[in-house]
Amino acid sequence: MARRSTSSSTGRPTGPRNRTPQPVRVRRRTFGDFVKAFFAFLALLVLVVGVPGALAVTVGWPLPHGAPSLEWLQQEITVQTFLHVLTVIVWLAWAQFTACVLVEAKAALSGVGLAGRVPGSGPSQLLARQLVAALLLVGATAASLTPGLSQLGHSMEGNQRGTVAAAQQTPGLFAQQQEQVSGTAAALGEQAAQAAQAAQTGVHADAGGTVAKDAGTKYYRIQPPEGRHHDSLWEIAQRHLGDGRRYKEIYELNKDRVQPDGSRLSEASLIRPGWIMEMPADARGGELVEMPAAQAAAPDVQQQIQDYARSGGQDGGANQQAQGHAQQGGGSGAAQVSLPAQQAGAHGGALGGADGGAGAERGQQHATPAASGSQSAGHAFGLPEALIGAPLLAAGLLGALGRRRRQALWQSALGAVGGRRGMEPPTPTGDAQDAQDALLVGADPEGVRLLDRSLRGLSAALAAESRPLPVVYAAWLSNGDLHLQLAQPAGKPPAPWQLGQDQTFWTLARADADRYEDTDTAAPYPGLVSLGTMDDSRLLLNLEAVPGIVSLSGREADRAAVFASVAAELATNGWSDRMTITLVGFGEDLTALAPNRLRHLDGIEALIETMAAETRQRRGALGAAGHDSVLTGRTGPAQHTRWAPHLVLLAAQPSAEDAVRLAELAADAGRLGIGYLVGTETGDLPGAAWEMEITAAGRLLAPLLGLELDAQLLPVAQQRAVVELFVEADPEHDPDGPVNVPPFLVDISEQGRPAVYARLVGPYEIIGLDTPDGERSALLHEALALLLLHREGVHPRVLASALWPRGVTEDVRDALVERLRGWLGSDPDGTARLAADATGRLTLAKSVVSDLDVLRSLYHEATQGKGVDNRAVRGRLLTDALVLVRGPLLADRPESRYRWLTHEIIDAQLPLLVADIGLALSAFHLEKDRAEKAIEALDAALRTAPSDERLWNESLRATHATGEPARLRARAADLLTRSGTRGLPPRTEALLDELLPTWRDGVAAAG
Repeated sequence: MARRSTSSSTGRPTGPRNRTPQPVRVRRRTFGDFVKAFFAFLALLVLVVGVPGALAVTVGWPLPHGAPSLEWLQQEITVQTFLHVLTVIVWLAWAQFTACVLVEAKAALSGVGLAGRVPGSGPSQLLARQLVAALLLVGATAASLTPGLSQLGHSMEGNQRGTVAAAQQTPGLFAQQQEQVSGTAAALGEQAAQAAQAAQTGVHADAGGTVAKDAGTKYYRIQPPEGRHHDSLWEIAQRHLGDGRRYKEIYELNKDRVQPDGSRLSEASLIRPGWIMEMPADARGGELVEMPAAQAAAPDVQQQIQDYARSGGQDGGANQQAQGHAQQGGGSGAAQVSLPAQQAGAHGGALGGADGGAGAERGQQHATPAASGSQSAGHAFGLPEALIGAPLLAAGLLGALGRRRRQALWQSALGAVGGRRGMEPPTPTGDAQDAQDALLVGADPEGVRLLDRSLRGLSAALAAESRPLPVVYAAWLSNGDLHLQLAQPAGKPPAPWQLGQDQTFWTLARADADRYEDTDTAAPYPGLVSLGTMDDSRLLLNLEAVPGIVSLSGREADRAAVFASVAAELATNGWSDRMTITLVGFGEDLTALAPNRLRHLDGIEALIETMAAETRQRRGALGAAGHDSVLTGRTGPAQHTRWAPHLVLLAAQPSAEDAVRLAELAADAGRLGIGYLVGTETGDLPGAAWEMEITAAGRLLAPLLGLELDAQLLPVAQQRAVVELFVEADPEHDPDGPVNVPPFLVDISEQGRPAVYARLVGPYEIIGLDTPDGERSALLHEALALLLLHREGVHPRVLASALWPRGVTEDVRDALVERLRGWLGSDPDGTARLAADATGRLTLAKSVVSDLDVLRSLYHEATQGKGVDNRAVRGRLLTDALVLVRGPLLADRPESRYRWLTHEIIDAQLPLLVADIGLALSAFHLEKDRAEKAIEALDAALRTAPSDERLWNESLRATHATGEPARLRARAADLLTRSGTRGLPPRTEALLDELLPTWRDGVAAAG
């Protein structure tokens, strides 16, 4: 064997801070653990089974055998009565404790986190949790004896052989990964503890011996990957030179030299197993082979080293071969997140591309203003570029905001008819308005939809072939294509996916992504989150797949912007189902974005306690379910109810002791679906698997991963503005506040006849303007509709992104605005009907009106204006309003246009408004017993709001008021037909039971 310089010859710890294999100590179950588990089992047996058994045998049934009577209550209270009362109390306590045990056991076996609280349990649930956790030690120990996990704790001496044995014994990938990362975290934790102790005592590690320096050159042979660990020049430099930043020296010594497989080193981030690296003269540590002692090596290694040594003086300029190496298949040896190779003739189309939300240069020749930082000509204003340049984040926030506003509308619909707060959402102003416009410009909902469908489609295809989900480190969105970077080769992907630049890349072309449709498959990679862009490609890192902790260093404000962006996108993204995101040290206000996903903890102690319990529960649940990781669980029968990821974002740097505890928890977090992103001020965090740094210039650096990105950030100003949008949209925010009025009220008298009148409710018609000629007519009509639905004003960049989702140049946009201004013309006083306000937003004159404006104004005047005190006026106004309703909004719009309506809530507002008008008019007629008129009004409203339960119920009451049971039965049958397979709502069924008790008999007879 070749003589190696050993790490034991130096007292200075030269091991890496990252995932380098080395001798570790893994804590095994002790005899005391088994004793604790045994006694926990006995305690549970006594409390859950013994207590009720003893009560049944000694006391019997404590309650009366018959119904209580007055005579029974007047009897004397005896000792037996008192014992029976105590027995009932003990039974109740037993029932509560048993419920706690069941809840804790279910949580432990399901792997979804801490159990829910049992009301009033307190100490009982705490005791149940401790007993169940102690009992799980037996299950965890049993799991460790299975073939896949028996390799834990192998020494370095048998490291290579142990890897092969594990590969032969373990069914699947994650047992090997657990062996690697568990041992690594333990070793790193030990190193951190030693470093902290040395810092406190002032004692530094001594050399403990002198390295016998050989005059010969030192070489290092790149090791094959083990689980998730791959060699990299950064780690080699960290391990053998004491500073990872010296990887460039190794690169320069070996650049363009012929390797044993015939290829050459051309990029520092691309190295392969079996390659040989010449090391600087001061290199030291294990696994270095010194020359001329290589004669003692195995013959093949000896020959390789000798050949490589002779290549040192040769001219290595073989760029073509080096370029070819980057494209070869067969796996890359570096544990790096590499930029995917660009395919020739890449086609356009949006799959969440790296450009701005409107998709710069997608099908266009020039960059769109929606994706550039330039300001509109003639306007000294702009929008937050941080949101515009984050298309997936913006799409998630915009979708979540729309759902929040719709929720407020529906909750408002449960209130009294008329004058309800919430029918008109508050109009944002100031920074919140700018943030909303930036979301509208930047959002790429089509990219989110395709990403979600593509990932779920891949999962479904793999499940159909009985193949497991591969471990994905990252996803790249580049030129419309989706590239998944795998932890290690996983074979040929299912069609239409293809192998990428090597065996660790699976690629889906943009055109092929359209083949996928919505599928009932669990989201396979919900932990993907955007970090930034590099060379027009957007990187999404899979936080839950990282073999340990991801650390982020940099200035506090810069780190906070990264953390806020990651938290906001995880909380609102469209490619996940269920998820828990724990924020520590920042972001308490961010919980308003998604209260069901985001939770905030005050300190690290609470975090460690919480995650320790959840880690134990998930390990037990995986073992009980027979899964080796959450990925295999997500393709099984329980895919929608289990294995949701839990991602921890810790902004404050932990102490050395806390860092060690976190490293221990994160040892096998990847297979458990748990990810950790931890902030640090120094960049040196014990247990960090991947290290990143955010610079003051907004660059995200990760030398170990070979990354240098333009970071995706959410600065504090934009964070506050986004949070304000969500808080104002909350239906429970300020419930006693003023009633919101329509944003634009028109003069509904004869004197208020508009110059331009657009009919939007139903087929689109414009009265008062000539129809434009040519292809621009459709654009002008669409632009006018957008302005009519936003009387508060439309930002020019929002207008451009709405009309040209794939991008357009500023001159084209400005030319359309001028044509629209000319088409609308001017009022008699010379004022243009299209103008710009003080903020530069485009607004319409009051002389340009839509039927939707009139509809809102009529209903507002009837319920909050003159109609409140004048019954005749109220009836006339409500009747006029209902006549305006001719169908759904823009009923004849082409499918290829008006895509921006998906961001609006008018589709929810209009049916509710029409239903309110119908209900109010029905109540108006029923006051005078005009049931037929009431039914007519309700039927008219049902044509626009056919699923409104309030209209159904009022229609039944009005029909009942006619006194004709046959008509009521016919109406009930009609509503049953409308309800379909869902059946009637509970309130409607209860009303029918009251008005027509025999209606169920009719349904049974018809069925």
